[in-house]
Amino acid sequence: MSEVTWTIGQLAAHTGLPVKTVRYYSDVGLLPVAERSAGGHRRYRPEALEQLRLVQRLRALDTPISTLTQLASGERGLGDLIADEMSLVRSRLTELHWRQATLEALDNCSAQERLRRLEVLSRVQRLPEAQDRLAGAWRQTIPTSVPARLADAITAQAVPEPPESPTAEVVLAYAELHTLTRHQDFPVYWACPNVRDKASLYSELLDTCELAADTVADGLPPQPGEALDHFSRACARSRGEDDSPGFRTFIGAHLHGTIPLFRRYWQHVATVSAAQRPNLGLTHCWLVEALTPRQQAAPAPAR
Repeated sequence: MSEVTWTIGQLAAHTGLPVKTVRYYSDVGLLPVAERSAGGHRRYRPEALEQLRLVQRLRALDTPISTLTQLASGERGLGDLIADEMSLVRSRLTELHWRQATLEALDNCSAQERLRRLEVLSRVQRLPEAQDRLAGAWRQTIPTSVPARLADAITAQAVPEPPESPTAEVVLAYAELHTLTRHQDFPVYWACPNVRDKASLYSELLDTCELAADTVADGLPPQPGEALDHFSRACARSRGEDDSPGFRTFIGAHLHGTIPLFRRYWQHVATVSAAQRPNLGLTHCWLVEALTPRQQAAPAPAR
């Protein structure tokens, strides 16, 4: 018994598609042609109907013809196609959520503040590029002598991942991060121009922030203690000096001027990341503020 085959008209009748649409799908290679009739008309085996129904359903999801061609040729599988389309949809949804939050951030403020926010927010509407710029700013800020492992640990906290569905507050905070990295005083704080061994200093400062993290998380005010002693000794060693009350007064005054800018940055980081514990920068600010004359005590003897 000969195999049953169908004409383009019959395929169109089974799927409800116009004949010209089915012919187009066939012409671009989406349907397997079995043979031609004596009159030169294309005939299709039953599997062509299933292929056509699949194409019809995927086109209803706005899947591009170029993607369907790759599917028909076996270059890509249906599972891969769905995964790619899901990724694309998520990306588009994130763009829409950020656009909505941006408009909300521009809506509820004065006319003058609206113009300022518009300038700031316009820089971060293309998220992948914005994230790359922020990470790049930190790569340029951290001294090159700091090992990659330490630099990566700092950057991981300093460059928060933008959430997929942000609030207006989060979008604005993320935009402000970019503005603050452009401030002329921002790279100066991290450059440590008077420090000889920057790698050792950075390593010790990370350890010190870990020591102080619980105290800061408990909401206690800046105060003397083991973490402050560790912090002050690290700063003194890095400059080739002794840890003393005079040094603490000096280094506290030296660092304190940049702390407002520094603190704003890390407060914005906390807003974007929604972290439950104080981040590296806010803990560092706490330690610097503990060095002010009204907070500091005589250093503990070095062990």
